[in-house]
Amino acid sequence: MRIALFVACYNDALFPEVGQAVVRLLRRLGHDVEFPAEQTCCGQMHFNSGYQDACIPLVGRFADVFAGFDAVVTPSGSCASMVRRYHPVVAALDAARADPTLPERVDAVGPHVYELSELLVDVLGVVDVGARFPHTVAFHPTCHSTRLLGVGDRPTRLLAAVDGVTVIDLPRSASCCGFGGTFAVKNADTSVAMGLDKVDDVVASGAEVLTAGDTSCLMHIGGLLSRGRSPVRVMHLAEILASTGVET
Repeated sequence: MRIALFVACYNDALFPEVGQAVVRLLRRLGHDVEFPAEQTCCGQMHFNSGYQDACIPLVGRFADVFAGFDAVVTPSGSCASMVRRYHPVVAALDAARADPTLPERVDAVGPHVYELSELLVDVLGVVDVGARFPHTVAFHPTCHSTRLLGVGDRPTRLLAAVDGVTVIDLPRSASCCGFGGTFAVKNADTSVAMGLDKVDDVVASGAEVLTAGDTSCLMHIGGLLSRGRSPVRVMHLAEILASTGVET
């Protein structure tokens, strides 16, 4: 299977170790992973801010860069949902304008784009990825992965199969952490208040590690945990699944 890594801007800029973990994990499972260097932003920030026309060249670039791959994996539920649900919307905006071929190109790529847990469970057919992580872990289901992608219990099934891990249920797990991309900038006070509620639940759970499928949410929660001098650390799901227990 020819798999491409769409690392997503957030990870590329701030959390490159997450993309590295995805590659390490998939290679351990026997798959080759390519990293198209021409990839750029999926356009989610522009789209959510109301600048949908500005997304058009980004959507076209994405469709061209990732054309021909059997699967495209991203360690970002929010970016996966942008590509699968909203790239067709953007392409339709441009259908009668500069590039009438864009909808067709988008339709050819979008169905092959998967969030990491989707790729592992649904496409590769694995739940036990051979990981070892002897720590107590709580899982935060991010809004985009839950509400737009419908990943369901795939991440927690993967976690439960990790050797040595103890998975703790997070109180009010379905509640938003308050990040929401530009929402955190435009509505900072509300964002922080929601984040602090999430922090209270994380700390009360007794977990050593908080994990999720989006580093944006983990950055938000992790920053608040750090300011509160909490010993709880945050790690992307890919990092846990790539772990063999030696480096932790």
